[in-house]
Amino acid sequence: MEEILLEKNIERTSGAGSSNSVVLIDGSSLTIEQVWQIAHKKVVVEISPFAITKIQQSRDFVVKAAQEGKKIYGLTTGFAAFKDVLISEDKIQELSRNIILSHSTSVGQPYSEEVVRAAMLVRVNSLIKGYSGIQIETAQMFADMLNNHVYPHVPSKGSVGASGDLSPLCHIVSVMIGEGEAIVDGKRVSGSTALASKGLQPIKLGAKEGLALSNGTSVHTAQAVLNVVKAGQILKTADIALSLSLEAFMGSINPFVKEIHDIRPHRGQIESAQNVRLLSQGSELIDFDPFYRAVQDSYSLRCAPQVHGAAREAYYYVRKVVETEINSATDNPLIFADKGLVLSGGNFHGEPVAIAMDTLCMAVAEIASISERRVAKMVDEKNNHGLPAYLISSELGGLNSGLMMVQYTAAALVSENKVLSHPSSVDSIPTSANVEDHVSMAANAARHAEEVIENSRSVLAIEFICAAQGLEFRDKDKLSIADKTTYNLIRSVSPAISQDRELYNDIESVNRLLRNNLVVQALEQAVGKLA
Repeated sequence: MEEILLEKNIERTSGAGSSNSVVLIDGSSLTIEQVWQIAHKKVVVEISPFAITKIQQSRDFVVKAAQEGKKIYGLTTGFAAFKDVLISEDKIQELSRNIILSHSTSVGQPYSEEVVRAAMLVRVNSLIKGYSGIQIETAQMFADMLNNHVYPHVPSKGSVGASGDLSPLCHIVSVMIGEGEAIVDGKRVSGSTALASKGLQPIKLGAKEGLALSNGTSVHTAQAVLNVVKAGQILKTADIALSLSLEAFMGSINPFVKEIHDIRPHRGQIESAQNVRLLSQGSELIDFDPFYRAVQDSYSLRCAPQVHGAAREAYYYVRKVVETEINSATDNPLIFADKGLVLSGGNFHGEPVAIAMDTLCMAVAEIASISERRVAKMVDEKNNHGLPAYLISSELGGLNSGLMMVQYTAAALVSENKVLSHPSSVDSIPTSANVEDHVSMAANAARHAEEVIENSRSVLAIEFICAAQGLEFRDKDKLSIADKTTYNLIRSVSPAISQDRELYNDIESVNRLLRNNLVVQALEQAVGKLA
C-alpha cells in the first residue's frame, strides 16, 4: 500500500519568531496528505502568486462580460429553471448574495470541524485554478478563515451531489458574507461575530461569485479525502490484527507464503500476505510446517490475504479518483478567459466520487466482515484450536461470560455496514423542476463511508482484544517480535480478563489507539514499514 506520508510536500517557513508549516496552493498540486494536515489545523494556507494571476485574468473577463450584458448562465441570468431570466447589471451583486442565502437549507448533525476545514481548502483550490471568475479577495477569505480557525456550522444532510454540494457550500459561504453561523474557539456564534472576533471583514460578492462558490463537489470530496486516509490506516491495521489472531489460533503460515500469491499476482493480495509474513517472523506459535497438523485453517484465516487484498485494490482506485478531484475545476459555467469562452458543462456532478465512496464502503465493510468471523471463531471453543469458551478460564466459565458479548457488538456493526454499503450512487431523485434530472448522491456516499470506517475500526478493536485474551492461554514468550509489540500495546490500555467487567471502555481504549494510528506506528518502528 502507498505510504501515507503526512508531511509530504509541506514547506517550512518562519514568521513572527516562530516556525509554521505552510501549504502553498495553486489549484493543481494539492495532495491528500496536505488536505489531512490542514483539516487538523497543523498548517497555514497560502495562495501561490501564479494562481493569483490566473484568478485576476478570469475575473477581468467576468467583469467585462457583466458590463456588456451578455447572456451568461449564473452571471447575468437566474438559476436552474430561471436560466432564461436576464438580470440587470445593478442587480448582479444581489443575485450572488441571494443564491447563498436561499440555498442554505441543510439539516441534521453538523459536519465535523475537520470535514469543514477540508471542504474549504478543496473549494478554494478548485476556484484558484482560474476558471471560476471569482475575486482575489474572495479566494483570500477562504485562506484567512482557515488560518484563523473559523469554521462554518454546516449541517450534513442536504446535498444530492449534482450542481455540486449546493446547500452545504452555501452554509460555508454564508459566513464569508457575514451571515450564517460558525464555530470559533469552541463556541457557535453568528457569522458576523465569528469574523469580527478574528479581525476579518465580510466580503461583498460580485458577478457570478454566488454560483461559483456554491457550485462544486468540494464538501463530499473533502469527506472522501479524510475517508481515504483513515481507510489506508485500517488496511494496515487489519493485517496486524490478523497476525495477532494467527498467533492466538496457532494457525498456519502456509496461506501466506509468497509462492501462492505470485501465481495470482493481485497487488493488494501480495502486499497483505507480505505484511503477515513480516509480522510473523520469529513466531514459535504460528505453524511454519508445510505439512500443517490441522491440514488447513478456516477461510477467515486462510483467505484473509485475498479479502484484505481486494480491499486494498479498491482503495488504490478510490485514492486515484480523490487525488484527481481535489485538483479539478468543478463549478459551472467555466471561464476560459484566454479563449474568450464561457462554457456550461457538468463538472459539478459528483458521480466519480460517489462511485468511489460506494466502493470504499464495500471494501472496508469486508475488512470488518472477515474480522468479525475471526472473533466469532476465537470465542467458540469448538473452533478456536484449544482455547476456552468465550476466552475465559474454564474454571471461571459459567459464572463469568468472558468475551461472549463483544462478538455480538461486532456482529451488530458488521450488519449495519451491510445496510450502509448499499450504493448511494445508484439512486437519483430529479431536482430543480426536472432541470437537474440526474444526481449522484455523492454526499450520502461519503457520509456512509465514514460511518462504515468508524464501525470497522471498532470491529478491529474487538479482534485485538480477543486475540490478546486468547494469548493469555498460550506461551507469550513464543510470539514474534512484532506480535509481542502489538500484544503489549493492547495490554497497555486493556488488561487481561480474569473475571467479568464492563468492556465498553476497553473497546474504546483500543479504538483510540487505532484512531490515532498508534498500532501501525509502533509496528513500523519495531519491524519496518508495512506494505
